[in-house]
Amino acid sequence: MTAKHFLAAFLGALAMFFASFIFHMFTPLGEAGITPMPGPEAVMSAMSSSLGDKPGMYMFPTGGYSPDLPREQHAAAMDKMLEEMKTNPSGLLIYHPAGRTFNFGKTLAIQFGLDFLKTLLVVYLLTQTSIAGFGGRTMFVTVAGLLAAITTTPSLWIWYGFDGAYTGANVVMMTLEFLVAAIVIALILKNTPANQRA
Repeated sequence: MTAKHFLAAFLGALAMFFASFIFHMFTPLGEAGITPMPGPEAVMSAMSSSLGDKPGMYMFPTGGYSPDLPREQHAAAMDKMLEEMKTNPSGLLIYHPAGRTFNFGKTLAIQFGLDFLKTLLVVYLLTQTSIAGFGGRTMFVTVAGLLAAITTTPSLWIWYGFDGAYTGANVVMMTLEFLVAAIVIALILKNTPANQRA
């Protein structure tokens, strides 16, 4: 990859980052499927009593499953869990104990770093093709984004019951973010021959 490819990836990441900001701040997509919990005080008190200072992802009901359960008992615990789900609430809980400090600036920096990694990888893949035109390059990067979108979030909907609106909105946002990045990348590389490598 050349310096121009790195520039295309960087500017594409900036475009992706700001597109994500716009989707989350000025459209319903960013909050689709997420609802504030009613009566959170009682729930938070129960979580604090049960989980204490142990952050993590917790599933419920459990059917008696625990990490130290002998392997031969896993199937029985799974069957029991499926039965419990018929008469009890079920879900996946992401838990952080009291005292967590959210650093907005650090989070934005990490998100941009991830966006840059995504665009850098897709530009690298683009250099391995013979696609030379603006339309073809835009389509290639966008389809790569769609592939990434349908490879991740929908699996959480299938297996863990993530909200359908949340899932659909995230697939749409990710694809559109890649489309915006694709346009920038294709414009930067418009005079760059296909298969140009370092």
